Amino acid sequence: MAPSADPVARIVIENVAIATVDAHDTEYASGHLVVAGNRIESVGAGPAPQGLQNVVRRIDGTGHLATPGLINTHHHFYQWITRGMATDHNLFDWLVALYPTWARIDEPMVRAAAQGSLAMMARGGVTTAMDHHYVYPRGSGDLSGAIIGAARDMGVRFTLARGSMDRSVKDGGLPPDFAVETLDGALAGTEVTIDAHHDASFDSMTQVAAAPCSPFSISTELLRQGAELARRKGVRMHTHGSETVEEEKFCHELFGMGPTDYFESTGWLGDDVWMAHCVHMNDSDIAAFARTGTGVAHCPSSNARLAAGIARVPDMLAAGVPVGLGVDGTASNESGELHTELRNALLINRLGAHREKALDARQALRLGTHGGARVLGRADQIGSLEPGKLADLVLWKLDTLAHASIADPVTALVFGAAAPVTLSLVDGKPVVEDNHLITADEDAIARATRDEARRLARIAAGA
Repeated sequence: MAPSADPVARIVIENVAIATVDAHDTEYASGHLVVAGNRIESVGAGPAPQGLQNVVRRIDGTGHLATPGLINTHHHFYQWITRGMATDHNLFDWLVALYPTWARIDEPMVRAAAQGSLAMMARGGVTTAMDHHYVYPRGSGDLSGAIIGAARDMGVRFTLARGSMDRSVKDGGLPPDFAVETLDGALAGTEVTIDAHHDASFDSMTQVAAAPCSPFSISTELLRQGAELARRKGVRMHTHGSETVEEEKFCHELFGMGPTDYFESTGWLGDDVWMAHCVHMNDSDIAAFARTGTGVAHCPSSNARLAAGIARVPDMLAAGVPVGLGVDGTASNESGELHTELRNALLINRLGAHREKALDARQALRLGTHGGARVLGRADQIGSLEPGKLADLVLWKLDTLAHASIADPVTALVFGAAAPVTLSLVDGKPVVEDNHLITADEDAIARATRDEARRLARIAAGA
C-alpha cells in the first residue's frame, strides 16, 4: 500500500482572547484557535487539544484579541488616485466635479489604485474585500482583469461588483458621454466578466456580482435586464440606493416613486441583492428590505464626508435587515480602511434618534464581520470563528500604550485607536505579519499610486 499523504498543516494560537461573533456571540478570555489547512478546526477556552499532528506554527496570543477578518461590502478602488479632491461638496456636486477626471482612467491607473486600496484595507485587518467598479471608458483596457489580478496578488478574498452606466449627461445623467457604455455593451461586459472570473465554490477567492451604478446614471432597462442576467447566472446584485435627499427627489421626478419602490419595480429587491448607503429610508422602505432580505452596506465615514446623513442602522437591524460595513471610495473616505468604520458606525449612529442605545461595541464588530458575510452571501463560509469555516482571521495587538488600560478587548478594538495587526490569515495563509503586508511591497505601491495619480491629473488637465 502506498504511504498516505502528509497530514494537513496546522497553525495553533493559544493564550488569546477570542470574539467568535457566532450566533451566540461566544467569547473566551483566554482560549485557542487551531487552523488546519484553510479551515478553522477548533476554537475554545484554554489550551489547544493535545496530540495535534503536523503543527507548523505555534503562536502565543497573550495581549491579543482574535476576531474574524473584517469584510468590506462597498468600495470604489479606482478613486484611490483622486483622493483629497472636492472636499467640501455634497454627493451630486462631488460627482460632477470628479466625473471628468474619472472618465480618463486606464488599465495601469486602475491596477495601481486597486493595489493601493487593497493594501490599505489588508494591513488594517480586512480579509474579504469588494470593489464596485462602474467606470469603463472606451479604449481603457481590461479594467476588471486588472482589479481581480491585484486582489489575487494581495492574497485577499474578493468580490468584484462589475458596475455599469448607460445614462450620460445627454440623457439627463451625471457622467460624461464618453464614460458610459451602451445598454448592450454593459450587459455583455458584465456577462463576460462573470463567465471569466466568478467562482461559486465554498472556498472561492474570487466572485463577481452584477452592479449597475445608481438610479441617476443608469436606465431602467439596464436595471431590469441586469437583474435578469444576474439571476440567470446565479450571482449577486449590487447598486447604490437612497444615499441622499437629492436622489429621493430625482427618483420621484423621473419615475414617480421613491428609490425603494423603483428598485422593487425593476426586480432589485431580494436576498441576492445588497445596496450601498440606504441613508434616507422610511419605515416602509426598511420593512421592504426586511421582507425581501435585501442587504445594506453602511458607509458612515463617506456619508459624513459628503453630508448625506445618518442611516437608520439600529432600525434596520431591529427589523432583521442584513447590514455590513463599507469603506466606500477613497475620494470620499480618504483613510481607506475598515477599522475606522467600526468606530464611526458606532459613534455616528449615536448622534441619531436612538442616541447611546443605537449600537454597542459588539454590534459594531458584528457589522464588520458576520454582517458583511451575510450581505455578500457567504455567512456559511466566513464572518465568524467556528469549526469548519474558512480560516480568515485577525490577531489584534491590544497590550500597547493605545489600548493597555482598557480591560475589555472588544471595547478596546472598537472604541480605541486602530490596533496593530500581528497576524492576518486569509484562507489559512498569512497576509499581514507584525503590522506589515507580506504579500506586497507597500513602498512600491505608494510610488506607483502617486505616479498614476499625477499622470491622471495631467491627462485630465489637458482634456
